[in-house]
Amino acid sequence: MHTDLSPLIAATAQWLTRAYPPCGGALSSVLCEVQARQAVTVAAWLRYPTSMDVALVGISGPGGATRLDWITGADASVAADADDEAWRTWVDEVVASWAACLLTDPELAARAVAALTEGDHTLRARVDFRRLLAPDDADRRAAALLRHPDLLAPVAHLHHGQLLDALDPGQALIA
Repeated sequence: MHTDLSPLIAATAQWLTRAYPPCGGALSSVLCEVQARQAVTVAAWLRYPTSMDVALVGISGPGGATRLDWITGADASVAADADDEAWRTWVDEVVASWAACLLTDPELAARAVAALTEGDHTLRARVDFRRLLAPDDADRRAAALLRHPDLLAPVAHLHHGQLLDALDPGQALIA
């Protein structure tokens, strides 16, 4: 039984960085990936706040990237080897949507990180989400596509209302 979200976080962050690739060379690639991972980590920890939630998603699986691919116009069916694309089954659509919201709305990202104090994930160690919360110029340049509100809108709008509800139960606005 999975008690850790790392496969889901890695796959969802990889999907985001493939759908919205970095702008620049190797350093830009790393900076973009770090921002995606931080946003996905926050989103995953909010979506699955307890070890029981993590165990349940480990058993049932997160759903995969098919709908996200369709929404963004990606064609995953041209993959040469199915084994090379097996990671895509660990992509979580809701987590990707919430991460897109966090990457494009700094105030929402700050609220989400502040809300993590109520879950099981931050009990073990303090985590710094600086690249998500306070990106510098190099971060912004590297992740220009990943942080572009218009480009991420189709993914962000999928589950925006659920994110607002998770942050303020009963107070979410219809998006």
